[in-house]
Order: sequence, then structure tokens, then C-alpha cells
Amino acid sequence: MSIRQQCALLGLARSSYYYEPAAESEENLLLMRLLDEQYTRTPFYGSRKMTAWLHTQGYPVERKRVRRLLQLMGLEPIYPKPHLSIAGVVVQRYPYLLRGMRIERCNQVWSCDITYIRLLRGFIYLIAVMDWYSRYVLSWEISITLDTSFCLEALDRALKVATPEIFNTDQGVQFTSTEFVNRLKAAAIRISWDGRGRALDNMFVERLWRSVKYEEVYMKDYQSVPDAVRNIQTYFTFYNQERLHQALDYQTPAQVYTRGW
Repeated sequence: MSIRQQCALLGLARSSYYYEPAAESEENLLLMRLLDEQYTRTPFYGSRKMTAWLHTQGYPVERKRVRRLLQLMGLEPIYPKPHLSIAGVVVQRYPYLLRGMRIERCNQVWSCDITYIRLLRGFIYLIAVMDWYSRYVLSWEISITLDTSFCLEALDRALKVATPEIFNTDQGVQFTSTEFVNRLKAAAIRISWDGRGRALDNMFVERLWRSVKYEEVYMKDYQSVPDAVRNIQTYFTFYNQERLHQALDYQTPAQVYTRGW
């Protein structure tokens, strides 16, 4: 059986098969755990405040080191930054389409995002695709690197369920890539990009990450990638099928999504 087939049976991205513990020092891994937890509490802290906060916790690290670790984790503070008008290297830019829009039905708007997930001695990345109206998680994928391939895998899996009218993402390189944009265009999906430095434009996925971190990740120390996959799969099943949402009138995402179309 090929590696691709084995990974498919286990629900793993093929890149995860080659996972090795991160080549970061034990001290850096500890700092990353602390930064991840503090970012979940205060996502508006930039590297200056994160550095100052670590000092209050007894870790006199330099800001340069904190900035590098935040970049490695894919964590970007939520606040307007200077020179936001400078264009990135993309062929075409897409506007944010959701400002003032009433979200009234399932598959009207989907969005996705990537978050950092810690392991006992390393880290991985998690992407999820969510329906805004029902908060239903249509697909998710795990990777050991911030490449585009695992984002495409999650997108392809979600599109096997349904097709949204609008797909909203931030302006990360994975989502502005030609491959990702072309997938959406081929399905006649309208593309919406968050404003730069405006993670609140994708607020429902940000809330999902808080739930994932506080209700699952921070309560456990995943030993390995397969361990993380098993636990996160169990959590998303709970999240979709059993977790009651106040915003959904105490229904589950699955109840709202399956009734909505």
C-alpha cells in the first residue's frame, strides 16, 4: 500500500507522514506554548507587548526572538499596521464582500483559517473550513508546514459537501495563491478577502479557534501527529453534532446546517 493510501486511511495529510519533532530548543517550545495561550487571550498583543508580558512571567527574552517565534507559529496580532496599502505579490486583489451583509442561509458564506497547534515536543498547523450561518465545520486538515497543499486538500473536501456563494479568507499566501484562487473561480464562487491586519473580518473562525484551544488543545498534551488527529477529529465531531451554541438558539451546527439546505 502506498504512503498516499495509508495516509488517506488514517485521515492524515501526506506531509504529516514525514513529521519529525521540531528542531527548536526546549526553551523555545515552552515560550511558544506560553505565546499561543496568551495570543488566544489577547490576540491584539504585538511582539512588543508579548515580550513585555513574558518578562512579567519571568522570561527575560529579546523582542527579536519573540517576533521570530510568532512568525513561526503563524500568529499575527489583530490591529492596523503601518504601510497597509503596499500591495503584495498577487495578480489580482479581491475586496471584502461581507461588510454589512446579512447572513441568512447555509452555504451563503464559507470561510477558513489556519491556527497553530502545539504538541508535547513540537507543533503542527490546523486549517478548518466553516459555514458562517450554521458555524458548521465542513472540513479540516493538519500539516507540519504552512504550505498551500493542505489548504487545498481541506477546500477540496469541503466542496464535495456543497458549494458556497462566497468564500472569505485572510490575505495569507496560502489563500492568495494561484492554486487556491483558481479552485474557487472554477467553482464559480465569489472571492472575499479580509482587510490586511483585520482578523475580526473572519470573526467566526477566530471564535472557533478559541473553542478548539480552550475546550480541547489546552486540556491535553498531544504526543504525536496521529494523537493530535484523533483528538481533534473527536472534538470536531462533538463541536458539529453535540455542542450547543447560544447564537444558534442552543442548537448544534449540524442541526442548523442539515436543515438549512
